[in-house]
Amino acid sequence: MAGHRIYKTSVASVYPHYVNKAEKKGRTKEEVDEILCWLTGYGASELESQLEQGTDFERFFAEAPALNPSRKLITGVICGVRVEEIEDPLMQEIRYLDKLIDELARGKAMEKILRTP
Repeated sequence: MAGHRIYKTSVASVYPHYVNKAEKKGRTKEEVDEILCWLTGYGASELESQLEQGTDFERFFAEAPALNPSRKLITGVICGVRVEEIEDPLMQEIRYLDKLIDELARGKAMEKILRTP
């Protein structure tokens, strides 16, 4: 079975849309980067390197240094589907990211977005 086309899409091609969505709502590129680093365990320079290399989503998540265990606390609906019910692990990781960017754009506090106790 072939994977979804988003799997082979470069993160760098979607990244400007994440930043644009955040900035339209008064948030920053730095906050988007913080979310990406929190979710994946990449440092700022590693994230930049992944973006420069044109890494696709499949490799981006497969090579993530330390997927945050608290990401499992992310719940809710994105694109009409509950993220906690997505069965495909890679699609779930991508939708976790989408959900976090949505929360950022909606003005949620970073502590809540990053599931800080």
